[in-house]
Amino acid sequence: MESRLPEPPFPKQKQPMPGLTAKMRPRPDHGEESYKGAGRLEGKKAIITGGDSGIGRAVAIAYAREGADVLISYLEEHEDAKETARYVEDAGRKVVLMPGDIQEPAHCRAIVERAMAELGAVDILVNNAAHQASFDDILDISDQEWDLTFKVNIHAMFYLTKAAVPHMRSGSAIINTASINSDTPNPSLLAYATTKGAIQNFTAGLAQLLADKGIRANAVAPGPIWTPLIPSTLPEDAVANFGKQVPMKRPGQPAELATAFVMLADPLSSYVSGATIAVTGGKPIL
Repeated sequence: MESRLPEPPFPKQKQPMPGLTAKMRPRPDHGEESYKGAGRLEGKKAIITGGDSGIGRAVAIAYAREGADVLISYLEEHEDAKETARYVEDAGRKVVLMPGDIQEPAHCRAIVERAMAELGAVDILVNNAAHQASFDDILDISDQEWDLTFKVNIHAMFYLTKAAVPHMRSGSAIINTASINSDTPNPSLLAYATTKGAIQNFTAGLAQLLADKGIRANAVAPGPIWTPLIPSTLPEDAVANFGKQVPMKRPGQPAELATAFVMLADPLSSYVSGATIAVTGGKPIL
């Protein structure tokens, strides 16, 4: 697998937010061809936010091939969501698509309610959706931008978790997508990096709070990963050289995170809680 993964420089490219997979060059690897599955999540029911593309799509494919039914929450990228749904269905699993804005508390509650209605349970909650935008000067970050970043990245995580926990049984798992920015913040991503630090802290506290219920909470902290978020939020020169800053000199592919999310959802990992799994291309998280 390593020899065929693309390395920068990539073609200069720019998309409007939130970005689409089909327009990316090179196209990300979500494990469509490589992930096989071994029944680790047989019969489980999962909610994945941001499940239409990028890391969320790779997790949805892996979970389905491990035997889980999936609700995919996404904003409005309908074509990406339909493509992800096709992979889930091809694995013989049920998929529910739910568009909408998770910055709204009522929509977060509706996601959980629909999962219960159509899947019958919530065994795994993957809080993965995120908003980011880059700014070179703090004066360029509007109050509205700061507020939006917190609403999508951390407030929604709280609303979704609070709605899901009453339905989760002992052995269930909550997995939050943090970032290498949790520990080594990129100054041009000040708002995003601040929320990612909050996610890591939220996860650590949540794991302790839910231990008596037998519900595990963990985080995955990716480094630079090649997803639609990149060409839709970074300058073209940064996109062209994306991933060069880590020891592996390339961005990670979404497929390379899937096994971390599977491990943290696997009932056999029943003693793993309060952990952050770093997938950073060799750059340490301290």
